Amino acid sequence: METWLYLILFGAIAGFIAGQLVGGGGRGLIVNIFVGIVGAVVGGWLFDTFNLNLNTGMGWLNKLIEAVAGASVLLIVMGMLSGRRR
Repeated sequence: METWLYLILFGAIAGFIAGQLVGGGGRGLIVNIFVGIVGAVVGGWLFDTFNLNLNTGMGWLNKLIEAVAGASVLLIVMGMLSGRRR
């Protein structure tokens, strides 16, 4: 149960940060959680595929950066698919 709470909290934080970076803030808590969790998967895949290694010394910070990067990519692609221009 505790793991799910951390996953939801981590997803909300990563989704919020990515929304602010991409310029589309104000999507809401549920969307931020979804984007953050899916973004963590996408970010992990991207970092593994391109053999990018973060070495911040803090494992959670590495994962947060990966999640924010993946969520940002996800939001950009979602924006392109919906036809919204920024």
